[in-house]
Amino acid sequence: MSPDAAKYLWDVEQAAAKTLRFVEAKSFDDYMTDELLRSAVERQLEIVGEALTQLRKADPATAARIPDLSKAVALRNILIHAYATVNDRLVWGVVEQHLRPLLATAGQLLLESGSA
Repeated sequence: MSPDAAKYLWDVEQAAAKTLRFVEAKSFDDYMTDELLRSAVERQLEIVGEALTQLRKADPATAARIPDLSKAVALRNILIHAYATVNDRLVWGVVEQHLRPLLATAGQLLLESGSA
């Protein structure tokens, strides 16, 4: 794995971990009524998506090992370019269902590379 690929995985890991800390003990209703929380979560998901975009360019073989990479990139694109149409329920679902597995995958890939 290239140093750039490891850096992008580290960025994914950090952003995913921050997001999970931000939403700890929070509900969807909390998310909807706290604009600071929504903004923070969206920003970290943007970072995840951008880091995965760059990983795909830097190391396609490693990127291919990340389930739903294309969906994470697509979410980033919506958050950045179609922000007026963001589906908050979808974002919350991503946080609840997909971030922990993504965090685990990024951590495992970093361990395998000796970069963790």
